[in-house]
Parts: sequence; structure tokens; C-alpha cells
Amino acid sequence: MTDGTAADTRPTKIVYVAEATAHGGRDGYVTSQDGHIGLKVTMPPALGGTGEGTNPEQLFAAGYSSCFHNALILAGNRAGYDLTGSTVAAKVGIGPNEQRGYGLAVALSVSLPVLDPDVAAELVDAAHQVCPYSNATRGNIDVTIVLG
Repeated sequence: MTDGTAADTRPTKIVYVAEATAHGGRDGYVTSQDGHIGLKVTMPPALGGTGEGTNPEQLFAAGYSSCFHNALILAGNRAGYDLTGSTVAAKVGIGPNEQRGYGLAVALSVSLPVLDPDVAAELVDAAHQVCPYSNATRGNIDVTIVLG
């Protein structure tokens, strides 16, 4: 927007609602309402846990990478490109913040092996504007996107 304010990225209509429940926090399990998710959750070793289950950062990385990849495919289709063979990998880091809590940082690694680098960069920028995870995190956490 030209006045310097951020665009409103909130949905105008909810078309789907996902439901999940945590039992025991970072030392328990998570389930989804439809039964597709039933996972043991543990702290990663770097945070003092056993690492014998998944953790919220892995789940966030899985969600963000798949959502961003879909946004990338949508942007490619809109521009007339076939993105077969493309991938998006996400790394989600966690660490202490200045408010005595914890914060996240995300690094997305995008592979578009058949496209010219300039075209690939344009599609990544377009996907970053469409992706709900990008819209939700924009201005809240550091998100780095690398074309590889």
C-alpha cells in the first residue's frame, strides 16, 4: 500500500478449520479431530529432551514448507510455468527472545531447477505474498528465503 501501512491479510471468509489437541505439552502427544494426526511429542535434545518424538518446530516446518510449496505452484501456474520437480524445505529455529520468552525464525530453501533464476525469484516473491503462513508470520518472525 502506498501509505506505508501493511495490507490486511486476514481472511474475509473461513472455508476450512483444522482442529488439533495437545495432551501434555512438549512431553505428550497431539491428535487431530479427524484422526489423521496422532503423534508423540517430546522436547528436542537441544532443549533438554529425549528427541524420541516430533516437536512443534518440526510440525511448523512441515506445515510452512507444504503450504509455501503449494503457493509457489499456484504462482507458477498463474504465470504459465510447470514446476514439476520443485521443492521447498523449511528450517524452523527456536531460541530465547528479549522478553524472557522464546521466538522462532524460519529459513525456506526453494528449488526450482528448470527455471531461469530471475523467473524463479519472481515466483518466490509472488508465493510469499499468497502463502497463508507467510502472511501470518510477516513482521512477527524472521523468514529467510533462499533459492537453491
